[in-house]
Amino acid sequence: MSDGEMVRFNHGDLAALEHKLRKVPNRTGMLIVVDGVYSMEGDIANLPGLVPMAHKYGAAVAVDDAHSVGVLGPRGDGTAAHFGMVDDVDLIVGTFSKSLASIGGFVAASDAVIHYLRHHARPFIFTAALPPANTAGILAALHVMQREPEHRTRLWENTRQLQKGLASLGFDIGPTETPIIPVLVGSLAQTFLFWRHLFDAGVFTNPVVPPAVPPSRCRLRTSLMATHTPEQIDYALEAFARIGKTLGII
Repeated sequence: MSDGEMVRFNHGDLAALEHKLRKVPNRTGMLIVVDGVYSMEGDIANLPGLVPMAHKYGAAVAVDDAHSVGVLGPRGDGTAAHFGMVDDVDLIVGTFSKSLASIGGFVAASDAVIHYLRHHARPFIFTAALPPANTAGILAALHVMQREPEHRTRLWENTRQLQKGLASLGFDIGPTETPIIPVLVGSLAQTFLFWRHLFDAGVFTNPVVPPAVPPSRCRLRTSLMATHTPEQIDYALEAFARIGKTLGII
């Protein structure tokens, strides 16, 4: 909708990104858009490598923190805060529908950028305001996030437990660094079969299939919460082990 040309670069490949940036004519406006935490892999964007490169070529940086808010950063304040680079990132966008358990979303940027978006972003101009109850819920969730860091501590303890457990069982969990932990299966049929058996055993996962991932990289995505108990995670690991062996995945 910006009338700009979109150019893709391979996931996490900063050399490929720089190769494409070199081809852009001088004085051309550029915006590099990345996820803070990637929803299918669970890895974190390399902002310390990407931001200096963006500055070198005069590009702005936008970070989608949909999966980072409440997870990364000293106070759950996202990927840029995690790396101490809040002032180096031009736009941070996110959703209220994940860790904050509401609806809507946000854009954080300089006064000039926000003023421009308010008056020129076509999807925003006729958007209704958030309902007061949802807004109050978001503010309350933010206060909990900032004042009760023990929830985030518990989340990371749960993350390490599940990551280590799945890896020790022989599952391929890819490059994940966060509470989004994929279990790579491979084929579409095998993925849905694994998902169904786990579901019947009382373990909920998300089957991820094309076009979200390549046909040969189908997976089950697990997502942890601070409220999961160690016993629940052990139960899930036992089900993964038993069913994974039965299906020949491990």
